[in-house]
Amino acid sequence: MQNLRMRVMKSSDIPAVTALNNTAHPAVTLLTEEEATQLFDLCDIRLVATNRDREITAFLLSLGMGKDYDSENYKWFESRGVRHQYIDRIVVGSSAKGTGIGRALYESVFEHARQCGANEVTAEINVRPPNPGSMAFHEHLGFRRLSEQETKGGSIRVALLARSVY
Repeated sequence: MQNLRMRVMKSSDIPAVTALNNTAHPAVTLLTEEEATQLFDLCDIRLVATNRDREITAFLLSLGMGKDYDSENYKWFESRGVRHQYIDRIVVGSSAKGTGIGRALYESVFEHARQCGANEVTAEINVRPPNPGSMAFHEHLGFRRLSEQETKGGSIRVALLARSVY
């Protein structure tokens, strides 16, 4: 049983977060450190989980409404006009799977969304390439599928999901 600790991500964590992100490809898109830094700067929720050796084993990045973020999925949610908190990405490394850290990271987002007056938390899951583990996780947390769309020039198809924060 691991002893994981959750904390706010620091800019000095970006190299480790980028590396962890890229080990999860194709479930999430690849990032360079520069792209990860730009995303870090946009997000109002930046969390990591660390093990006893202080190694990052999971992370979550999320942003509120009205950001200048060039993401097809974020723009889709923005166009709906519903107050939301968008989860751009979550990665739970293999050593942290099954520990409950994914749920704990999401609970932090739900609480933040309630405090900020958002009505829902939004996210997308890859349908092509498939990510059945993430889909099952989100369904278990009560997310519902709103739509699907092609992204990245048709190379990825995502399910667009939302869950009420109440």
